[in-house]
Parts: sequence; C-alpha cells; structure tokens
Amino acid sequence: QVQLVESGGGLVQAGGSLRLSCAASGRTFSSYAMGWFRQAPGKEREFVAAIGWRGGSTYYADSVKGRFTISRDNAKNTVYLQMNSLKPEDTAVYYCAGGPALPSRSYYRRDHYEYWGQGTQVTVSS
Repeated sequence: QVQLVESGGGLVQAGGSLRLSCAASGRTFSSYAMGWFRQAPGKEREFVAAIGWRGGSTYYADSVKGRFTISRDNAKNTVYLQMNSLKPEDTAVYYCAGGPALPSRSYYRRDHYEYWGQGTQVTVSS
C-alpha cells in the first residue's frame, strides 16, 4: 500500500514557476513508476509527466515539454514537478500517481496507476 500527499500548489502569475512535491509512504515507493496528472474544471484528467522507478526515464505531455521537469528522490520517498514558464492554461488540480514500473508505454494512461493523491490546486493568472 502506498499513500501519496501532494503539496506546493498555489497562485502564480503567468511566466512564473512552482514546484510541486508528492510525498509517499510505504517501503515500496522506489519500485513504482510515478506520474503527474491534472484536471481543469469541466475537463478530463490528463497526463502531464511520468518518471521510471530509477528516475532515468522521463515522459512528458507535449503541452508541458520544455517547461516542466519531473524528478524523484527515492531516499526521501518524494517525486517533484518543477513547473516553469507557467501559462493560464496550466491552471488545474494536479494529482500525483503511482503505478507499476512496467510497461512504460502505459505511463500516459490513468488506468496504469494504482495509487493517487488528493490533488493540489495550481492557478496561473494572466
């Protein structure tokens, strides 16, 4: 069993930066692939970024590529999402998720993930 708790959301102006953190409980954190998803009002939850269990492989949605960076610290049981050059369209609730390390081709899919956090709100003003 893995429990996930996100933090670091808030209100920021367009062009600004935020760093989200996701703290995981459970001894098996380091064996899980981790992902970030987001859900804007009236829209479906969408993939943002994912990272393999060792941290060597990362995956991004086209909409955030070059602006967001996902990383993890297995010693701290934490995964991060550094968000730079934020845009108003990045406004959403951001969710951390944990799932099996394989197959990596499924990291974009919500149903790949077994564990979800409660979400943290990110609001980008124009």
